[in-house]
Amino acid sequence: MKGSESRWACAWTTGPKNISGKLQTWAAKRGIGIFCIQPGKPQQYAYVERYNRTVRQEWPGRFIFNAIKKVKEHATRWLWIYNNQRPDMGIGGITPPWN
Repeated sequence: MKGSESRWACAWTTGPKNISGKLQTWAAKRGIGIFCIQPGKPQQYAYVERYNRTVRQEWPGRFIFNAIKKVKEHATRWLWIYNNQRPDMGIGGITPPWN
């Protein structure tokens, strides 16, 4: 939604043809902007791509889970640490609550 003053946004990587009219109406009523990322341009949504890269680098081979519940618990705990305690090297190693 170009020119939108929306505070919230949803990104789609599969193009506008996959966004239903019902979803567009629902989002518009709530002030949520919807935009599409161009194919082959992951940098257009850099925060998600950065998070996905971090997960791919830090998780594979480090943990073995025997139940989906354990994966969810670990993911929730890891995400909290990622968002609240992990030093942000882009701002001199300060943890997020202090920036």
